[in-house]
Amino acid sequence: MRQDDRFELYDLRVEVVAGERQMVCNHREGDYFELRGENLSFPAGQSFPLYPLAALLPLLPAKQRRTHPNDWMTSDAEIACPDPHCGARFRITRTGISAFRHSEVTRVPLAACGESRVSAESGEAPA
Repeated sequence: MRQDDRFELYDLRVEVVAGERQMVCNHREGDYFELRGENLSFPAGQSFPLYPLAALLPLLPAKQRRTHPNDWMTSDAEIACPDPHCGARFRITRTGISAFRHSEVTRVPLAACGESRVSAESGEAPA
């Protein structure tokens, strides 16, 4: 019997929203991109500035996963532009859920990575 290797990630939309100050970077209110799995997509003809994108990228994998209700990743949805003179904010919204298979996104077998998993019964990592 083949092991079930499915997992789910949230699909995300990252949209530029205006803050209290004027925006100075090359993005406009309403600009956005979407993330499904590992793939970013942008509307036809729309660009997105490199530096804000670089600041957002490390946060997106955490926003794609289920988080504890008390975790700030669950409650905080707006991220400030990294340019200290820019008033833009980026709203990260979970828009749906997509299913993936471990075997389709990596060549590392589940048995090989199972040793680092936390035990479901004890809640402790294996010794």
